[in-house]
Amino acid sequence: MSTIGVGIIGCGGFALQNHLPGLELCADTRLVGLCDNSAEVLEKAVQQTGATVHTTDYNELVQRDDIHAVIIATPNFTHAPMAIAAMQNGKHVLCEKPLGMDQAETLDLLRCARENDVRHMTAFTYRFVPAMRYMKHLVDTGGIGQPFHIRTCRLQDWGDRNIGWRQLKKMAGSGELGDMLSHRLDYAHFLIGDMKRITADTRRFIDDRQGLKSDLEDWVTVMAEFENNATGVLESSKLATGRGEGARSQDYCEINGSDASMVFQLENPNRFQIARKGQAGLETIDVPNEYLTWPGSTRDPSQGDPGIAFRWDQDFEFIDAIRNQRECEPSFLQGARVQTVMDLALKAAAEKAWFDIDYPEG
Repeated sequence: MSTIGVGIIGCGGFALQNHLPGLELCADTRLVGLCDNSAEVLEKAVQQTGATVHTTDYNELVQRDDIHAVIIATPNFTHAPMAIAAMQNGKHVLCEKPLGMDQAETLDLLRCARENDVRHMTAFTYRFVPAMRYMKHLVDTGGIGQPFHIRTCRLQDWGDRNIGWRQLKKMAGSGELGDMLSHRLDYAHFLIGDMKRITADTRRFIDDRQGLKSDLEDWVTVMAEFENNATGVLESSKLATGRGEGARSQDYCEINGSDASMVFQLENPNRFQIARKGQAGLETIDVPNEYLTWPGSTRDPSQGDPGIAFRWDQDFEFIDAIRNQRECEPSFLQGARVQTVMDLALKAAAEKAWFDIDYPEG
């Protein structure tokens, strides 16, 4: 195809902020249509984008011949039906995380993508952070020696405010686990490798969020042993009072190896700290230029908010994979792998036990 037509399902401000500039990086790519079940949200998005095709019924969008790919940014329980409808109509799909409500659903999505020979991508955005990519390079090339530990900490202050579908199990599947820790599980896979076994704990401290009952956790921790014998502790909370939210809240990752330790915080996505064996204290280093953008991306890393702009490379990767008929990174397989760990984490928290991980095959 000469021009790739894209539809967006779920048109909230965050979705448009992340995806519109990314699509603009892609040659011969055009936003064709929008879909949202809220007429008010849809109208606002139409005014912002100028899209001439708009509907509250996603089936209308995915059946259009001038739409070749869709981006799904909707509540978790809608991901599977929307993605399956799109793929059965031959559309390539970039879907928000968590990919599904449980492992079985994510495996169905992966099978459907393969059966229909479409490109498929899970929106694990943090793989595109320049510091993350360079840290992975150092781990993979022995730059820190044998990895011993990884620890991540995502602390936000959401207080007791009503957060809608995110606090309802029937719509979200899990709370802080799927909302924020899913990203950390993915980049633990990305940076360290497969987990061998895990245990977990969850807590719900607030049962009623401004008039709406909450039946999901607002804090979660996963402890992991990796196949390479490294250990991991991954924590996430919505109730870290005073810590703010979004890109400027606490988002921390540390890796300790036999030769060096690395410390990353999202507030500085283009740099991180490193302490080498025998060195007194941490040294801040800038990410080399070749890691500031995704391979092939035309994004100018000196432009825009660094805490936001790296996300645009995700859309470039999606469109480039379509154009070159190759698998996306990360694909639905990575979404299914994270969901496998999430399902076990909920079981581990309920039973206070450790469980071995049996990942789906590639």
